[in-house]
Formats: sequence, C-alpha cells, structure tokens
Amino acid sequence: MPLTPTEDRQWATIAHFGAILGCIPALIIYSVFRSRGPFTAQESKEALNFTFPLTILAIVLQLLSLIPVIGWVFAVLVVIDWLFLTVSGVRAGINANKSRPYRYGLNLRLFH
Repeated sequence: MPLTPTEDRQWATIAHFGAILGCIPALIIYSVFRSRGPFTAQESKEALNFTFPLTILAIVLQLLSLIPVIGWVFAVLVVIDWLFLTVSGVRAGINANKSRPYRYGLNLRLFH
C-alpha cells in the first residue's frame, strides 16, 4: 500500500534521524518502505549510504580502543565519529521534514 505524502515525509525524516543509532534504522526503512513512497526511497537510501561506512568505522575504532596504552586515541575517535554521524543526521532530518531532499557532502554511493 502506498504511503500518504505525510507518511512518506515522516519515514524519510526518521531514516535520517536514525543516524544516532548507526545504519540500522536507515537499512530497515529502506528495506521496508522504498517501494511504498518515492521520497522515503530517496532519503532512506541517502541516509543508508551515509551511515553505513561510518557505522563500520565506529565498530572498527571501538575494537581498536581495546588496545592497551594507545586505545584511548581510538576511543576519542569513536566519539568524534558518533558526534559527526548524529549532527549530520539531525541536519538531514530537519531538511527531510520540510520535504526538501538532502544530499550529504561526504557520501559514498554504495547502495543504488
């Protein structure tokens, strides 16, 4: 069943705001709703392409933070990564909530 314009905008917004939790929210929304609303399909794919590499980076940095003596450096980098992910997702979500498509400045196009 197709999404209404309001629902389409709502799911697109949630896909971006979900960046605070990594790539999982965008992946779920993209998988479930991409065929039901064009704006949701576009924005959830954009959010997924942005959050997926940064989520993988956060996991790797978290594992590296377990290294004795220098692990604190990687722990700081995890926090910076998460803050960047969160702030970028909020900015994109605000635009999506206004029905404006958002393109992240640094984004790998992994999912088409």
